[in-house]
Amino acid sequence: MKIERAATVVKANSESVKKLALEAGFAKAGIAAPEVDVEIKARFAEWLSKGFSADMSWMEENAEKRVDPKKVMPEARSVVSLALIYNTPFRHSNDPSKGKISRYAWGRDYHLVIQVKLKKLIANLQTEFPGSDWKGWVDTGPTMDKYWAARSGVGWQGKHTNVLTKEIGSYFFLATLFTDLALEPDAPARDMCGKCTRCIEACPTQAIVQPYLLDSNRCLSYWTIEYRGEQIPSEISEKMNGWLFGCDICQEVCPYNQKPLFSSEEDFLPYFDEPELNLKTAAEMNQTEFSRRFSKSTVKRAKRSGVVRNAKQLLAR
Repeated sequence: MKIERAATVVKANSESVKKLALEAGFAKAGIAAPEVDVEIKARFAEWLSKGFSADMSWMEENAEKRVDPKKVMPEARSVVSLALIYNTPFRHSNDPSKGKISRYAWGRDYHLVIQVKLKKLIANLQTEFPGSDWKGWVDTGPTMDKYWAARSGVGWQGKHTNVLTKEIGSYFFLATLFTDLALEPDAPARDMCGKCTRCIEACPTQAIVQPYLLDSNRCLSYWTIEYRGEQIPSEISEKMNGWLFGCDICQEVCPYNQKPLFSSEEDFLPYFDEPELNLKTAAEMNQTEFSRRFSKSTVKRAKRSGVVRNAKQLLAR
């Protein structure tokens, strides 16, 4: 009877955690045990060994922690994955004089938005479960957010490697919580990509080298955001297709994004009511103007030098 009673409590606690997450504004929440599959560890190690992380050295520096939550939080007994929709009802004009910005970066920096929600959620969780410990991240900690989203049933990792759900597509952010509270895990999400290969076929640089495997060295998002060199190689820049910051092509063609849900977060609406920038303006932008416009935007990740470089290369087509 004690075992049955304990199981009932664990299940009830799990439902309470997810309920509080939804009340905090998240669209979905799922729970997983903190162990990473051996196969996943091997696949991640292979991805790194092939150099598919490009020069993003932090991926390898924290590799051991990424595949073992206990190295981040030794007392971790559960992982909670959270999803927050960022899509808004705007579209790119495809005007060749303008540079497209990836829709996740149209509004306020999502780290700032989600951190507020996480802080509130953790406070409520600690009130609900006195003495419990919680650690949370918004893709800033050494954890595999997409893996936990799939493992906890939030969504499955599609062939383009983004997390997908039938209900809300893939236009959502992920956050991850580790806790010492014992919670009942949800069933992992089932892969619903089927035989579809639209994302693979649409990628202009063939960055999706095979289903579920992305080579960052070919990805427009890497080159337009993370790359710090003075010039993007011509074999890449010739295929930028107007993207000034990031790239949404693999998500735009996905069947699950054809009837999207939109975010209720006003912070995710485009700055200055536009999801793109005039290329000439971007190419001539000084640091003062860049800071004024993007100090609270994820576009600042590319730095002024990156945005100016990208704009100039798009203008030189």
